[in-house]
Amino acid sequence: MDKYVINGGRELHGEVVIGGAKNAAVAIIPAVVLAESPCRIENVPNISDVTLIANILQGLGATVKNVNKTTLEIDPTTIFTQVANYEQVKGMRASYYLLGALLGKYGKAEVAMPGGCNFGVRPVDLHIKAFEALGAKHTLKNGVIRVEAEKLVGNKIYLDVVSVGATMNAMLAAVKAEGYTEIENAAKEPHIVDLANFLNSMGANIKGAGTDTIKIRGVRTLHGTTYSIIPDQIEAGTYMVAAAATGGDVVVSNVIPRHLEVISAKLREMGVTVDEYDEAVRIISHGRLKKCTIKTQPHPGFPTDMQPQFSALLATARGISIVNENVWENRFQYVSELARLGAKISVEGKSAFIEGVDHLDAAPVKATDLRAGAAMLIAGLCARGTTEIENIGYIERGYENIVEKLRNLGADITKKRTMTTTEVVMA
Repeated sequence: MDKYVINGGRELHGEVVIGGAKNAAVAIIPAVVLAESPCRIENVPNISDVTLIANILQGLGATVKNVNKTTLEIDPTTIFTQVANYEQVKGMRASYYLLGALLGKYGKAEVAMPGGCNFGVRPVDLHIKAFEALGAKHTLKNGVIRVEAEKLVGNKIYLDVVSVGATMNAMLAAVKAEGYTEIENAAKEPHIVDLANFLNSMGANIKGAGTDTIKIRGVRTLHGTTYSIIPDQIEAGTYMVAAAATGGDVVVSNVIPRHLEVISAKLREMGVTVDEYDEAVRIISHGRLKKCTIKTQPHPGFPTDMQPQFSALLATARGISIVNENVWENRFQYVSELARLGAKISVEGKSAFIEGVDHLDAAPVKATDLRAGAAMLIAGLCARGTTEIENIGYIERGYENIVEKLRNLGADITKKRTMTTTEVVMA
């Protein structure tokens, strides 16, 4: 079992380079299935979720080659099965994109219900509704979803709730469907646009990505392509918050500043200086910050994936801050871990009330999900003393080389291996 050990209290200074977007990569890589020839994907984040989805594709028969740390070459022409079992998909939620990709290419798919972060019920009913609108039928038995269609035909798809996953899966299934498809109440996140741009680079005909109505004219075939994934706005936002929390001065580079506007606006509201450049932002923190109110919303609102990190930041801000979570239920599971460090947070329904304290004190904590783990890192960087963070596998699902990047900014952080009880006995 690995853990992070942080000696807190150091300001972060320097430059950090952001990798490719996790939420784009985990959809774009399965989308390669739709191509009739190999694809080259660049700016791929070096994270465990990418490793998992690449391994799943290999299990289906695809040929996957690591050209370098950030580039994959994938040949989907060798795929021999449309079945992904539980052992393959249990580690990540985004494996459900295989349903749309395999259905769109082969007219059938069988994928076990996926795993991933556990902070609320995230059903796939909207995904199934989209597939059925295109003419597919589904069965759910023993935790396995099977979808199949003799022929996919374009249709109007209305999503009852704005859903990134359902929007992307609908795009994947519809891109080769016969005729015209319109996805209404679609999600508008940057990674939705990135997936559309990737599919269009293969010959798809998708318009309107980034708006609430996506229009797709089905095509017969999609060819291979070379494509570079957008920078990760959540990784960037996490380092921005870490710089602000530690009183630092950090340049966050390889970013698209307009993707960070909501995050930048909240930091400025708290008293942080945020300077924007063509492909970078600079964060300069000036002492103790001010309280604020945060309400998570689908894009272009405040991203739910930045909510835990901001809660860690607000834990030492002046006054009482309010955080309203309007996207996922149970996303405040990390609050008890922040409380171990001395944070004063009370949760009532979908709202957390954070009374800023003068400082945090180190304690052993654990990551309860990916972004909650990032919050523990930020809190540990600020806390007095030595903080140990367990369950770091969650963190490494979405943050590449995070120990190295933080150390380059001046953090005192190490990754240590601790033996389990079984390993101790065997030793």
